[in-house]
Amino acid sequence: MQIPQLQIQTTRGVLGLQIDKPVQEIEQPKATQHIEQPAAILEMSTTRPQISIDTTENRADLDLKSPLRRGNENARYGMQQVLEGVGRRAQEGQQLMRIEDGGNALVNLIKQDTNRPNAPLGIQFVGDRLKIQTNFSPGTLDIKATPQKPTHEVQINRPVHQYTPGKVTGIVEQYPSIEMDWKV
Repeated sequence: MQIPQLQIQTTRGVLGLQIDKPVQEIEQPKATQHIEQPAAILEMSTTRPQISIDTTENRADLDLKSPLRRGNENARYGMQQVLEGVGRRAQEGQQLMRIEDGGNALVNLIKQDTNRPNAPLGIQFVGDRLKIQTNFSPGTLDIKATPQKPTHEVQINRPVHQYTPGKVTGIVEQYPSIEMDWKV
C-alpha cells in the first residue's frame, strides 16, 4: 500500500544590505592676512660747509690787481720816482756848480745817463701758492629715522565641512518560498 506523502520543499530567504558609504568633505581655507609696513619717518637737516679762498696776494703777483690797489701802488711809485728824480737833479746841480774845480762834469753826467746797466733776463715764477689764504668750516648732516610699527590684520576662516551620512538599506536578495506537493 502506498501511503500518500506530503513533500515540502522550502527555499530560505536571503536578506542583503545595500550600503551607501558616508561622504565627508573638509576644506580649511587659508587665513586672510593684511600686513602693511608704513615707511619710516626720516628727518634730515644739514648745514652747508663754508670755504673761503683769498687769492688777493697771488693775483697781485700775476699783475691782476684791483683798481684801488693799483692806484695806491702807482701813487707810491710816482712819489718815489719824483723823490729820486729830485735827488738826482740836485746831485747833478751840485756837480755842475763845481765845474770850476776842474774835470769834465758835463761828460761824466752824460756817461751816467747813457751807461745804464742792462736789466737781467731770467725766468721768474709768479703766483706763490703759500700766499693763498683758505678758511674752511665743515658742514653737518643730522639724520633722524623713526621706525613705524607694522599693521597686521588676520581673519581666521572657518573650515568648510560637508557631510552626507551613509545609508544602509536592507533588501531581499532571495524571497523565501514553500512548495508543498502530495505524492501518491
